[in-house]
Amino acid sequence: MTSEAVRIGVAVPIRAFDGGKARLAPHLDRPERARLYQSMADRVVDAAEATAGLAALTIVSSAPEVVRWARGRGLDVLPDPGTLDGAADAGRRHLAADAVDRVVVVHADLPMLTDLSPVTTPGRDPVVVAVPCRHDDGTPVLSLPATADFCFAYGPGSFRRHVAEAQRLGLHVVERRDDDRLRHDVDSVDDLAMVADLVALDGGQSPA
Repeated sequence: MTSEAVRIGVAVPIRAFDGGKARLAPHLDRPERARLYQSMADRVVDAAEATAGLAALTIVSSAPEVVRWARGRGLDVLPDPGTLDGAADAGRRHLAADAVDRVVVVHADLPMLTDLSPVTTPGRDPVVVAVPCRHDDGTPVLSLPATADFCFAYGPGSFRRHVAEAQRLGLHVVERRDDDRLRHDVDSVDDLAMVADLVALDGGQSPA
């Protein structure tokens, strides 16, 4: 007898495309940053849709341009409660109510991402898979059992806080530092320069 397939849910919080990635402002103007962010979000959604076992995909945002983009792609949209922690929790609760087994909270600025299967293999097991950014600081990808009453704590140093929270809940922690596709987010011009050939920059120009 084969076991029932594991159902994967993915939540992608996006505050806004317009005005996002402010730290790139010295190198890209506001419309260029918005196009860049949307281009990366498209890649993240494509990667989520390529993930084995995907049962539900939710964008968490209240920004009009993000909502239009998401609905244009036929995606489920959940209102942004106002903070990244709140958005991640709202996404987890929404997906858990849809009877998924595992929720992956993934940021929308991972242009190297191809699929999320590397963080979904624990299935229903009481395991958190935490991916630190390439600076070993933030948490661009976090995979957890859908029923875990997890307290999200994004911001500087979030990776260590998320590991500690998983341990507090008695969950086993797997730290993934072996896959740059999961780790390489874009917050600075240096981050962007390393992946400029993958993302849509205005006129095809790399940052100076």
